Amino acid sequence: MGNLRLDSVYCGDAPTLIERIADESIALSVWSPPYHVGKEYEKNNTFEEWQNLLQKTIQAHFRVLIKGGFLVVNIADILCFRDPSIPKIQAPNLRMRKCAVTQEDVLAAKRKHPTYNRDQLAKLLGCSEQTIDRRLNGNNIRGGKYSTQTRVQLVGYFIDKFAYDAGLYLYDRRIWVKDPNWANNQWHSNSYRSVSEYEDLYLFWKPGETVIDRHRLESREWSEWGSRQVWAFKSVRQNDDHEAKFPIELPQRFIRLLTSKGDTVLDCFMGSGTTAVAAIREDRHFIGIDITPEYVELAKRNIEQERKEQKSSLFS
Repeated sequence: MGNLRLDSVYCGDAPTLIERIADESIALSVWSPPYHVGKEYEKNNTFEEWQNLLQKTIQAHFRVLIKGGFLVVNIADILCFRDPSIPKIQAPNLRMRKCAVTQEDVLAAKRKHPTYNRDQLAKLLGCSEQTIDRRLNGNNIRGGKYSTQTRVQLVGYFIDKFAYDAGLYLYDRRIWVKDPNWANNQWHSNSYRSVSEYEDLYLFWKPGETVIDRHRLESREWSEWGSRQVWAFKSVRQNDDHEAKFPIELPQRFIRLLTSKGDTVLDCFMGSGTTAVAAIREDRHFIGIDITPEYVELAKRNIEQERKEQKSSLFS
């Protein structure tokens, strides 16, 4: 225990590796976990496995956080998982319908030809047998009626419960308003669900003395975002090397607001290394953890590039 070096990134399971961090050595832990929405790195995890991962990770934080330290979890307050209990009902989109045959057309044909089967009705109306089935039963016989429906679930409840059970208390919640997720989300065209435009930032506090130092920010920064609940800045424009990056401004704001120079910041879902880069820029130490080897290498490259730029700026 306590053998993870500062300013390094480690590959492995977050709850396991946190056990190797020294007691009460982390001033701030800020991270964004898997959202359980089908990303490549989480597609094989069940809803129960997702809960177990977050619960164990949060529970492990109580020992390593300093007294009065903070845990910040960035997550969209909705998650999706397959629920076999939900009826398998299709949602036809009239705008995307390619065949003009309606349910009324099919029912009228059935009344006129009560002995016709699906193939005969399709030939009569000049459409496919799949269209006949969809109009009559609301089913998609290409697979939709056999697929388990997706259920949406608010996630804040789980995060708060796991933290409370671990001895950490909800201190505050910020809201990050980002640019609408049009590029990666087709809900605006095939359902009534809204487009994702914000994410939640849950702040949990470990009991202990917390020093309030307003000199960490300029007066303008305090008024513009330091004391404001709603933060508005753009998300990452291109997730070309990692499919779920957050902008550097997100961890950088929390690092400046909640820590002092020389403190240590933890990110146990490090991804591309954004939190580490933010820590370097703010003269803090960091420890990074990620379970995916290629992301660990990506983070190390980005950290090394930041260090080179920092060194170059000193001599320019």
